[in-house]
Amino acid sequence: MPLITVSLRQGTTPQYRRLVSEALHKSMVDVLKIPQDDQFHVFHEVTDDNFVMQPVVFGLRRTSRTLFIQLSFNRRGVEQKARLFRAIVANLRLYADVPEEDVMLVAFETARENWWAAGRVVDPATGYDERMTDVPALPEVSEEPGR
Repeated sequence: MPLITVSLRQGTTPQYRRLVSEALHKSMVDVLKIPQDDQFHVFHEVTDDNFVMQPVVFGLRRTSRTLFIQLSFNRRGVEQKARLFRAIVANLRLYADVPEEDVMLVAFETARENWWAAGRVVDPATGYDERMTDVPALPEVSEEPGR
């Protein structure tokens, strides 16, 4: 049950936000293998004075169309997250004409047991939604402080 939050400047159209949502969801389905109906996207349009960003970040010029995308999902491996970022960038360009320079992304990983929704059934063997047939092996996570 991934949750995606997108922050962007005010003034976009509902169609643009729908295209961004479609691009993000396709990436999640293709790479994370989530079920097709597992789509939860929240858009926050903010005024220019509440969207503070340098015009050049990490040496690249960013435009007023920059999207700040926050992904929340269960722990995933490093390579799978890299594939997800590449898919998101490619799909945002394809669906909504968003250049790579205008995609800022952060993933927040939570333990599998921290997700609840009525009707969701978790497979106790994998910790994922029982409808997911292609679940990744989880990387070992150290419980030691500072690791």
